[in-house]
Amino acid sequence: MDTLWPIIPHPFIWGLALGLLLTAFVWKSSLTAKGTLKREINRLQSEGRELQGHLNTQLKINASGNNTLEKDLNELRTQNENLRVNLASLQNKPGRAEVRQLQITENAVRIMREQAPGFAPAWEQALKRAESEHEAAEGGLKKLMRKVIPGIGTSHATAPAEEHQKTEEA
Repeated sequence: MDTLWPIIPHPFIWGLALGLLLTAFVWKSSLTAKGTLKREINRLQSEGRELQGHLNTQLKINASGNNTLEKDLNELRTQNENLRVNLASLQNKPGRAEVRQLQITENAVRIMREQAPGFAPAWEQALKRAESEHEAAEGGLKKLMRKVIPGIGTSHATAPAEEHQKTEEA
């Protein structure tokens, strides 16, 4: 130890000691930082795996939902096409055009009742007359005649009206 004491005051030794101390401090800091970075890398990798798992789950859920929606859409398209075909066939059945024309006529009569004040009483009289003629035609000889000769039932109501107009004009 006696040989060390004369060397200690030498500036080179002080510089070497200071450099070694600084190197030891930097080395300890690097080891601590390396450990911290390893823990951070492990945490980020586990978080990445977890996020990847969530993403895969979400994609599977979306894919199954999209498949279900696509199946439903195709089914609804098929039902729509079937309904369109059924509607077209129902509209082409005999009597549908007459029912449609009857509904249009009823709407027109309703509109005329609202717009033309003198139309309602005349219409009600014509309606009562047509109903009574229809009831009379449902039973008895008129019904039989209408079945045998279909044109007779409708021409009866127009013939007296035409004769009345001809007498008024003369």
